[in-house]
Amino acid sequence: MGLAWILFTIYLLGTSYLGYVGYKKTEGFSSFAIGKGDLSPFVVGITLAASTASASTFIINPGFVYVDGLSAWINMGLGTFSGIMFMLIVLSFKFRKIGATNNALTVPDWIGKRYNSKGFSFYFAVINLLSFAFVVLLVGGISIVMQKSLGVTNTTALLITLVFVTGYVFFGGTYAHVYTNLFQGILMVIVSIIILWSGIELMLKTGDPDFIQQIYNEDPNLLAWINKKGTLFNDFFSIYITGFFVGAALVSQPHILTKALYVKTDKDVKKYLWVFGVILLLFMFLATVGFFAHINVAPEQLIDNNTGKFRQDLVMIVYLANTFPDWVFTIISVVLIAAAMSTLDGLLVSISTITANDLILNIIDRFSKKELTEEKKMKIAFKASHLILVIIAVLVFWVNINPPKLLGIYGQVGVYGGVLAALTPLIVGVLFKNTPIKLVWTSSVIAVLIHFTLYFYGNKLFPNTSFTFENPAVTSTLAIIVAVLPALIIAWIANNKYIKTKKNE
Repeated sequence: MGLAWILFTIYLLGTSYLGYVGYKKTEGFSSFAIGKGDLSPFVVGITLAASTASASTFIINPGFVYVDGLSAWINMGLGTFSGIMFMLIVLSFKFRKIGATNNALTVPDWIGKRYNSKGFSFYFAVINLLSFAFVVLLVGGISIVMQKSLGVTNTTALLITLVFVTGYVFFGGTYAHVYTNLFQGILMVIVSIIILWSGIELMLKTGDPDFIQQIYNEDPNLLAWINKKGTLFNDFFSIYITGFFVGAALVSQPHILTKALYVKTDKDVKKYLWVFGVILLLFMFLATVGFFAHINVAPEQLIDNNTGKFRQDLVMIVYLANTFPDWVFTIISVVLIAAAMSTLDGLLVSISTITANDLILNIIDRFSKKELTEEKKMKIAFKASHLILVIIAVLVFWVNINPPKLLGIYGQVGVYGGVLAALTPLIVGVLFKNTPIKLVWTSSVIAVLIHFTLYFYGNKLFPNTSFTFENPAVTSTLAIIVAVLPALIIAWIANNKYIKTKKNE
């Protein structure tokens, strides 16, 4: 434990210094929200990869692969990666151009200005509060690692995490987020290579039967292209379709897409997407630990001592403890904490800035008796964003005192609701110049309703279906197919009709 605390303290000090550097560059609400457009594409690429690959990628996803095998690996690895890259390429370039033209600071701000509707911006600011569920997931994942590596209680781990991360974001905003993520991202790359290499060595050292045969002997379904006995990934749709669609939808998360506003040119966007793609693919392969764990993790090691129940979110931590010497495990554990914090700080920046800029300022505009200057609004938003950070920290602490079952699913349900709401407005806003705003509104609302209705009531409404409604990736993909895709087709038709009319005039 002594080494763990020494390394963790060094990490805290290094990150605090970078947060201080970010504080020195933060001059107001605009720079707090998106910086000044002066960041290197290389830095943005690493920051984006570190923000995208969070506690889910490093800690949670291997557990799903441990349970459902190859089907989960394909879905959460290759499927999600291909969807993310596809949508980033489609959206990032024009999102940056439109955002720069309109001086947009957040995704709801971008949407509101793109469609010339403050009501639309307000709606997305409210929907963005669903990201709270993802913050709970991240903080819960960090707590799991801290308890194992630092020997602290859940309460202590939560306090350290929330006070520390909220603290440096409070002062440094986007610059603190970027600089700390650069540091965290480099550590994550190094550790990812070490972990994957340990798995390769494990495969090479496995005797007779070999690595693949041992997993097959344990359960042939773990290596099946479609694991019909899988918990969440058990048919073609839940494995091969949802991975891509969900990956594409996740790009509309505020802390991911707004990275395009950190740079000034399309050339810079292209550069950071290349850096991001290579690093994210490396991170995605960490789900393979779910296979490695079947060789060197005894099932009883995944039983919670307090409840006596199976905990799939312990797979990564137990694998590392069994594979590496204590000092290596300690180093890796500190980096896993950094991995989760790298996404947490980005989310805290986006939630606080969106709530301040698009929720609170919209309310003030609606009910204020006198019109405020832009400078005054920015000052109010700046102060409000700091207060919101504190409120979020308190609420997340309260929820994680008794964490929800299956943190990964809890986080996904909320996050997917938020990204579904923004998906149609973002795609239509980027691809088409003229679209009826009622179409975009309708698609957004219906997509959210379908997702939550199917997740909570799908089995009751459709008892004989083969869809796995317990998997939020399934419910969100169905929402995209039913509500988003038809809206895109209608928008395409309306846009072509508008162009033809203009030509004839």
